[in-house]
Amino acid sequence: MPDREVWKQRFMLFTAARIFGILTLIAGLAISFSDVLRPGGWPLVGGIVMVAGLIDAVVAPILLRKYWAEQDKQG
Repeated sequence: MPDREVWKQRFMLFTAARIFGILTLIAGLAISFSDVLRPGGWPLVGGIVMVAGLIDAVVAPILLRKYWAEQDKQG
């Protein structure tokens, strides 16, 4: 695969990981403060989902970058 295509795929995956994390965070906000799961909201479950989304938005791209750096070192 040409180098440009590899970087294009990596950029798309990197962006998708960030967007998925942000959408998960927003879903957690909706669960906490709206009637999505139960009337009056569910702050505990929403908080857990928000933390999971935040971790995904921040940590997943870092792990992807480290994995790709190791792949590039190997050839």
